[in-house]
Amino acid sequence: MTERPSRVICDITISADGYSAGLNQTEERPFGDDGGDGSGDKLHAWMFDTPDENRSEVAQITAADAFIMGRNMFGPVRGEWDRPWNGWWGDDPPFHAPVFVLTHHAREPQPMDGGTTYHFVTEGIGSALSQARAAAGDGDVTVLGGATTINQYLAAGLVDELRLHIAPLTIGAGTRLFEGVPPLKLEQTASRSATLVTHVTYRVLS
Repeated sequence: MTERPSRVICDITISADGYSAGLNQTEERPFGDDGGDGSGDKLHAWMFDTPDENRSEVAQITAADAFIMGRNMFGPVRGEWDRPWNGWWGDDPPFHAPVFVLTHHAREPQPMDGGTTYHFVTEGIGSALSQARAAAGDGDVTVLGGATTINQYLAAGLVDELRLHIAPLTIGAGTRLFEGVPPLKLEQTASRSATLVTHVTYRVLS
């Protein structure tokens, strides 16, 4: 792999059958039909129900110096920005760094408490990555999702490391990691099993 100025890491939770979200996503249920009973987010129960057991992996998610996410991960607003929306994470998001949001609709940067500023990128994944690298300097850039955004970066050969948090459930339909991605050569560099998740890290070789 060509040496790059900083690592590009993708970090995402998926079901055992590879889905990052089910069908019927709504503002009240952003991950849709996740195989549970509708009472909560089953995919990410490892983060919220057993945080002490997964403290290291939770900390890694927001350890980068710049972040990229798709608009669907940023929030439920579609089309023009016709209602106030500054993400799911409140006034002080956990990123504390620049976040570049892929969108088809321009919007001015949105500074938040704690050092997070959302930048809205309309020129595609290459522009978002260039801006994120410039913001990160020698630090890492993490692509947080959703799966459709990560698939674009994987298909373009722009990813150095892939961190998967695999929840012990199946969903059967929805948004799937690796959809439309050509075959990849991966090298497993770490794995750890916990009560509600298995964490696996791969180096992307090609």
